[in-house]
Amino acid sequence: MTPDAEDPRELVRRGWDRVSKIYRPPERADVDAFGHPRSEYATWLAPILGSVGTGGAALDLGCGCGIPTCEILAQKFQVTGVDLSDVQIERARRRLPGVRFLREDMSQVRFPPGAFAVVVSLYAIIHLPVANHLPLFRKIHRWLRPGGWFLAILGESAYTGTDPDWMGWGAPMYWSHADGDTSDRWLRTSGFEVVHRSYVPEGEGGHALFLARKPGAGTLGPPRAVERKHRRGQPAPEPL
Repeated sequence: MTPDAEDPRELVRRGWDRVSKIYRPPERADVDAFGHPRSEYATWLAPILGSVGTGGAALDLGCGCGIPTCEILAQKFQVTGVDLSDVQIERARRRLPGVRFLREDMSQVRFPPGAFAVVVSLYAIIHLPVANHLPLFRKIHRWLRPGGWFLAILGESAYTGTDPDWMGWGAPMYWSHADGDTSDRWLRTSGFEVVHRSYVPEGEGGHALFLARKPGAGTLGPPRAVERKHRRGQPAPEPL
């Protein structure tokens, strides 16, 4: 086996280091290379923004260069962004100096129980080996306070594989994910209530969007329905 096959995380890190400024160019950071505008992300985040009080802590796993998810969340929350790519984290720190960014592996980073009101991970967990998904969901459940929300875009169909030249950009990339029904079951097994699930088309395929809630006391309230028309105050908690 090649070193990359043995270490998919390193492949993902190198890939995103190389394509960061292609995928989301500095001069037009509000639109990614696939044409997805900031407004689509705002639509996905709207139920959380409308349900959770201002000033709480939010975590973005696989935050990339911080645009647009961390930027949107920072309008209301104390945000921590985590990403594996050095280039992505460097860009994020320059663009959003008021947000704390950690260059960490999302499957290895540690936070105290109940540290966050919101955890978001869009198009990121799909780059983590699928064997790590259920353990990560359980960690996220612990990191959320009772009544907290988890928003994720995961795989719709099961797939694990690599591309040595993703999109012709000269960079390798790795994906690994279960099908949507399996992710749904894993979320529920981890203790979440799956409040909403929808399909996010992209090209000839698509992804599964999940909005899940950690049951328990709290004043977060029910979320507004997530629109189905898609295409692709306190100190932030310290990691342990």
